[in-house]
Amino acid sequence: MEKIISKQSVPEWVKKLEDYTIFAPVNREDHWSFEVIENPDVIDLGYLNTTPSPKKAVFPPREVFFEFYGAESGNEPGQMEIKETLPEEKPQIIFGIRPCDAKAIALIDKVFAGDFNDPYYLKRRETTILVGLGCAKPPSDNCFCTSVGGSPHGKTGLDILVTDLGDDYYLESLTPGGVKIMDFSGELFREPGTEERGKAAKIHESAPGKIKREINDVEKSCNRLGESNMFASPLWEEEAKACIRCGICTYLCPSCHCFDMSDEVERISPLKGKRVRTWDNCQFPDFTMHSSGHNPRPDKAARLRRRVLHKYPYFVRTNGDYLCTGCGRCVTNCPVGIDIIEILNRAERLNDNE
Repeated sequence: MEKIISKQSVPEWVKKLEDYTIFAPVNREDHWSFEVIENPDVIDLGYLNTTPSPKKAVFPPREVFFEFYGAESGNEPGQMEIKETLPEEKPQIIFGIRPCDAKAIALIDKVFAGDFNDPYYLKRRETTILVGLGCAKPPSDNCFCTSVGGSPHGKTGLDILVTDLGDDYYLESLTPGGVKIMDFSGELFREPGTEERGKAAKIHESAPGKIKREINDVEKSCNRLGESNMFASPLWEEEAKACIRCGICTYLCPSCHCFDMSDEVERISPLKGKRVRTWDNCQFPDFTMHSSGHNPRPDKAARLRRRVLHKYPYFVRTNGDYLCTGCGRCVTNCPVGIDIIEILNRAERLNDNE
């Protein structure tokens, strides 16, 4: 289903979606981020790119799995009460998500709904609708989505794709969920004309050519990285020299999904606490620390190697896609200028002896 809505009517449309929690881009202290909004007038669809990705709507940085309570005085020793904490039932919409970020959520789906179905992730994901905003121009100078099979107007993971036509938006509903939320405000939409369809098609056709950066040959780079002699390549030591282990690259990444589990004890007697899942970071020294004290990735080079290999040859082997959508956040925000595009291009150029 294709529809047109004027930009002035978007807040009115969002107001009618009161049964949903709405995550949308807002400008906070000179940067954009996806936040739960109460007032649709604060939504800023003219945003470039958010600093953190909107994945937190389905995969929160911190979530409680269950609470546990020890036996009260006089009860049988060792008794424990456990109270599970599942996400609330209210459905949600990520409104204005970029195609690269929507694709990233589709990639995370492969992790949390693969060999094992994660009930906490799926509880949110199954009730989440993604309204995507296509990129008429790159939101960042470091965008490279076309290098990894994406598109400025890609539809992967989306329920609705929105294209900016100037005074209006052109909407394509891609799933029943997308149709449903458009039906809430049918009077605000109208059928597109031939001219509007043609204008949207031209925007979609021209947008990829505006992307400034690219991986020269991602398939060749990926294959090269997967070769056994690349594991000990000096490339990793050289590229990791500047790393300060801040973890920005992975915390801002829309497709990174590593996490840690911990028990937070609030009281010893009687026992009271929570089991919590929090985002973790493969660039931290203790990420792979064993209880014996051994660390198989003891230095910055090994950790950088892990991040790059996981996103390219390893994930391709196990899931048939790159675990990178080319959003460019890791390049733009790295304080020391480590550039994953240059790493892949350099890997492609390496000789077998290097």
